[in-house]
Amino acid sequence: MASSSCLWLLALAFLLGSCASLALGHLDPPAPLPLVIWHGMGVFGLPRCPGESSHICDFIRKTLNAGAYNKAIQERLVQAEYWHDPIREDIYRNHSIFLADINQERGVNESYKKNLMALKKFVMVKFLNDTIVDPVDSEWFGFYRSGQAKETIPLQESTLYTQDRLGLKAMDKAGQLVFLALEGDHLQLSEEWFYAHIIPFLE
Repeated sequence: MASSSCLWLLALAFLLGSCASLALGHLDPPAPLPLVIWHGMGVFGLPRCPGESSHICDFIRKTLNAGAYNKAIQERLVQAEYWHDPIREDIYRNHSIFLADINQERGVNESYKKNLMALKKFVMVKFLNDTIVDPVDSEWFGFYRSGQAKETIPLQESTLYTQDRLGLKAMDKAGQLVFLALEGDHLQLSEEWFYAHIIPFLE
C-alpha cells in the first residue's frame, strides 16, 4: 500500500502550474523520493488540432504563438507557461517564465538537478493517442528538432540530455528513468492500469 506522503507527491506531480517547480526547487528530501511524473518539453500546438497536419491548425498555432510570450499572458494563463516555440528558441528561453526555467534552458539551478536526481524513479507516461499534448513525444521528453516544427527527436538526442543539464543522462545510465506508454487520449488511463503500472513504484 502506498504511503500518504507518496500519494501526495503523485497528486502534486499531476497538477498544472508552478507548484511542480516549487516542489522541485525547494524540496530537500531526507531520503530518496519514489516517483515524479513530469511535464516534458512543452507544447507547440492547439489541443485536438495538430498544427503540422492541417493548414488551419498551423495558422491558429502561429496566431497563438504571437502572444504566448507576452508577460501578462505568461503570468495569467497556465497553458502559456508550457508553450515552447522550437522555431524561435531564443524568444522561448528569454520569455518563458516556467518551462524554460524548470527544464534548465536558461541556466543550471543545481537544486533542481540535485532534487530530481534524488528520485528513486522518474516515470514518464506517453498517451499514444494524445490529442492535447503536441507533440506527444514531449511526454517522454522528446521534442521538435530546433528550428522547425515537423521532425521530433527523442530525449537522448536533445541538448538537455547530452549536456546533462537536469541530470537525466546520469539518471538514465543509473536505471532511474522509466518510459511507459499506453493507448488512449490525454490522461485516459484505467484504474487497473494505474494500479498495475504506477502503484508499484510507490510501495
